Amino acid sequence: MPTATRRARTPLTALLLLGAVLALLLGGAGTASAHATLNRSDPTDSAVVKTAPKQITLTFSEAVTLSDGSLRVLSPKNLRVDRGPVGHAAGKADTARVTLAGKLPEGTYTVAWRAVSSDSHPISGAFTFSIGQPSATSAALPTDSPEDTAASRLYGFFRYVAYGGLALFIGGAVFTLGCWPAGAGLRPLRRLLLSGWTALFASTVVLLLLRGPYETGRGVTAVFDPSLLGSTVVGRTGVALGMRLLLLAVAGILFARFTRFARFARFARFATRLGAGARAVGALLAVGLALTWATAEHASAGLQVPLAIPVAVLHLLAMAVWLGGLLALLVVLFRAPADEVIPVEAVTRFSRLAVATVVVLAATGVYQSWRQVGSFAALSTTEYGRLLTLKIAAVVLVLTAAAFSRQWLDRLTGEQSTETLSAAASQPVRVAQTVGAGTSSGGGTAGAAEAPVSRGLPDTPEPSASDTHRRALRRSVAVDAVLGVVVLAITTLLTGTQPSRAAIANAAAVAAAQQPTARVVMVPFDVGTPNGHGTVQLTFAPGRVGDNTVEAVAYGPDKGFVTVPELRLTLTQRAQRIGPLDAKLVDRKGYWATDRLRLPLAGTWTLRLTVRVTDVDQVTVTKDVTIRPSPG
Repeated sequence: MPTATRRARTPLTALLLLGAVLALLLGGAGTASAHATLNRSDPTDSAVVKTAPKQITLTFSEAVTLSDGSLRVLSPKNLRVDRGPVGHAAGKADTARVTLAGKLPEGTYTVAWRAVSSDSHPISGAFTFSIGQPSATSAALPTDSPEDTAASRLYGFFRYVAYGGLALFIGGAVFTLGCWPAGAGLRPLRRLLLSGWTALFASTVVLLLLRGPYETGRGVTAVFDPSLLGSTVVGRTGVALGMRLLLLAVAGILFARFTRFARFARFARFATRLGAGARAVGALLAVGLALTWATAEHASAGLQVPLAIPVAVLHLLAMAVWLGGLLALLVVLFRAPADEVIPVEAVTRFSRLAVATVVVLAATGVYQSWRQVGSFAALSTTEYGRLLTLKIAAVVLVLTAAAFSRQWLDRLTGEQSTETLSAAASQPVRVAQTVGAGTSSGGGTAGAAEAPVSRGLPDTPEPSASDTHRRALRRSVAVDAVLGVVVLAITTLLTGTQPSRAAIANAAAVAAAQQPTARVVMVPFDVGTPNGHGTVQLTFAPGRVGDNTVEAVAYGPDKGFVTVPELRLTLTQRAQRIGPLDAKLVDRKGYWATDRLRLPLAGTWTLRLTVRVTDVDQVTVTKDVTIRPSPG
């Protein structure tokens, strides 16, 4: 069967190469940030506790999935001291808890954690706490990103392949059945559909195998661990991938049956007569495939989940119909047999369909942008916002190229209102040579001289307006498809990037965690006697709303420790007319302290400290201290 010329095939080859290069480059362009954040821990980071805790508890900003080894606690000698399975505290899905061994010695302990957030992305981190007093430790804090592993990079690459396969399969099917049923018998179109189905099915199998190592941070060889695969298939993402394989198996059976009809040149008639039931089955399969993404990624976590999931399904399907249909049109224009004719009406139908999908993409995209970004400032201050801005710019270029395509199509329709659009490039028409022989003037043949033979060179007619418009349409569709692949690559990268709202919340949590874990106030005093002056150091830990411990240490004139017979401390918040609250300091043989001072509000509190240095000499001094709000 004849195909298009080498020159005609070049744009399609360049498109496929561009798609592969973008997938490879963006697949390794950077790792995604954590999508859930650690709000607080018990014990807190860098805390020094007097007695060994019985358990470690973490609280996250959203629900997380845990696995064996999600929480590891290491002693100063780098030995595991956690015992039993990791679970949720009190059944709360946004927590993680593990029990510790009894009789832990003093020193600094390291807590390393790893979990999977609601949108299916792994998160990890580490912190330290000390029992009694800090010490040297041989346990190293992990510094690698949770997605900076061979398994995570492979997982990211095959996510690109899966998105591309979905676009080719659904978009190609919609173009074939909805815009040009008669073209179903074309081998290039059938190959395009088969390529899309194969890419989607194969990448889904690989993603299912890699999911376990991706979540746990293990090596690629862990794909052969049956226990890890068993835990993967019962997880939410594993169930979604399994459902995708099941739907693809059904779609593959239907596709194989359609292909069998096409081999006997009956598929076109069969596709033309498809009833509403068959089309409904195809629509359900497409919606089901899109749901396997929406229920396991960004739409499944955050704000307005019941609305976000159907919006994500519409956005994904519109993308697949538009980009896949565009690639199908490109294949038809460049790779169809030279004797195949494509009705102008088919291209016009797809043009109208593309306009509808762009409207859906715009509406759903605006909602998703608001949901994930939250503010205009985040477009320039977060990685997700900058990628979204880049995607918007690419979409504008796509719409510009689409406008040119529509312009050339309108001109072609005007030129050929009753003609059809040829699939192959117009070949120059070679005019037959003409040969002329003269006769003698007398009309006789004897002695007649042979007249000169005139041979005209082959003439190439000037291209018609229809040919010019047809070639321009091919070029603009090719540009549109190239830009569409770029948009798809950016979209796939966005699904692996931390949304702006979460990034801002994470930055706030990190900033709060980096603040001092205690509030220290130096209060000078002077009772008016020789050597009767000094300073009292008050330490409020953590210096936030809620329960605080208070330690008071007195220093004499020489800056050395001194013991005082009595210290009394009260706190008052004048703005809210709260207090005075008695701290009830207790003598701890060298310093004064309390473990149960509850401060109900953040803001400025006035300290009233009474220092007695002898039986008769005492003084009361005041000073303000700022109490921070609770991070929760």
